[in-house]
Amino acid sequence: MDFQLSEEQLAIRDMVREFAREEIAPNVMEFDEKKEFPAHLVPKMGELGLLGVFIPEEYGGAGMGMVEYALIIEELSAVDPSIGLTVAAHNSLGTNHIYTFGNEDQRRKYIPRLARGETLAAWALTEPCCGSDAASLRTTARREGDRWILNGQKTFITNPNYADYTVVMARTNPEAGKAGISAFVVEKGTPGFTVGQPMNKLGCRASDTAELFFEDCALPAENLLGKEGQGYFNAMEILAGGRISIAALCLGMARGAYEHAIRYSEEREAFGKKINEFQLVRNKLVDMAVQIEAGRLMVLQAAWLKDQGRDVTLKAAMAKMLCSEMAVRITEQAVQIFGGYGFIKEYPVEKYYRDVKIGTIGEGTTEILRMLIGHHLIKHLRETGTIPM
Repeated sequence: MDFQLSEEQLAIRDMVREFAREEIAPNVMEFDEKKEFPAHLVPKMGELGLLGVFIPEEYGGAGMGMVEYALIIEELSAVDPSIGLTVAAHNSLGTNHIYTFGNEDQRRKYIPRLARGETLAAWALTEPCCGSDAASLRTTARREGDRWILNGQKTFITNPNYADYTVVMARTNPEAGKAGISAFVVEKGTPGFTVGQPMNKLGCRASDTAELFFEDCALPAENLLGKEGQGYFNAMEILAGGRISIAALCLGMARGAYEHAIRYSEEREAFGKKINEFQLVRNKLVDMAVQIEAGRLMVLQAAWLKDQGRDVTLKAAMAKMLCSEMAVRITEQAVQIFGGYGFIKEYPVEKYYRDVKIGTIGEGTTEILRMLIGHHLIKHLRETGTIPM
C-alpha cells in the first residue's frame, strides 16, 4: 500500500496549482460579482489537458486517471470553485457519458472537440419536478421514423450556455419506469432546443447554470446515446464517478478556506499577540487540518479504486458526503477566525462560505447519499453476513 503520489501526479498537481494562482486567482471576485463565466479560460484549460482528462490521446485527450482528475479538481476549487465545477461537469458528466456509452461514430464526432477545449459539454438529468427522484423525470422522447422528438424541461444544468453538446435523459417508454429512460446528444442550435438565462445563485456564481427547454426538438436517430432504455442506469454509473469529483471540489474549497484562515491567524493580533497563540483559535486550525486530511484520504481511495476498475458506488458516496459536510464546517470556522472581516466581500473566506453549500446538494444530496450508503451496507450484510469495511 503506497500513499505517495507519483512524480507525474505531483507535476500535474503543481501545474494546475500554478495555473489557478496565475490565471484565476487575480480575477476571482470580479467573476463572482459580475456573475461572469470566464470563457477565455476554456481553451487555456484545453491546452493543459484539463478538459479531456479521461480521454485517450487518440481522441485528443490527456489519458489520465481518476486520481489525477481528483488532484486537478481540488487545485482549481481551492482557488475558485466555480471553475472546478465547470471542469467537473464537463469531464465526469457530459464528456465522460459520451465517451463511455457512445459508439465509435459518436466518439469520433464529439469527443475530440470536447477534449481539446474547443467547446464544453453539459449533462441534463434534473427537472423542476424531479431532482433526487430522477427516475420520475417527465421529459419525453418519441420515435418518429428516423427521428426522436424531445419535449420537456431541465433545470440546474451546468455549462449549457457554453456547451455545443448536451447529454439529455428523456423518457422513451412511459410504461417501463427506470428502464424507460434513454440518453441523447443534443447539439447547440437544434431547432426546438433553447437555453434559459443564467440563474442568479448563492455561490459558484461564475459557473453557468440554467434551464433547458425542448419543444418538439427533432434529433436524428443516431443521436441516441447508448442503448434505448439504458439511459437511467448509465446515468447512475456516471454519477458514481462524478461524486468523486464533487468530493474533490469540496476538498478544494475546504483547503482554500483553511489556507486563508491560517495565514490570517498569523497576521492578526489581539490582546498583544497573534490570534493563533490563543488555544481556542489553534484548536480550530488543528481540527480543520485533520478533517481536510481525512477527506483527502477518502477522495484518493475512491479515485484509486475507480482507476482499478472497481465499483465505487459506495466509496464515492461516502467520500462525497463526508467532504461536502466537512467543507461546510471548515468554511464556517474560517469565517469565524476572520471575525467581522470574514463577513466582508473584500476578504476571501466570505466567498468560500457561499460557494460551499453546493457540495451538499449537487450530484446527490446528503440525505440521498445516506439512503444510498445505508442500502449498500445492509444489503452487503444480508447477502454475505459481513460488514463492508
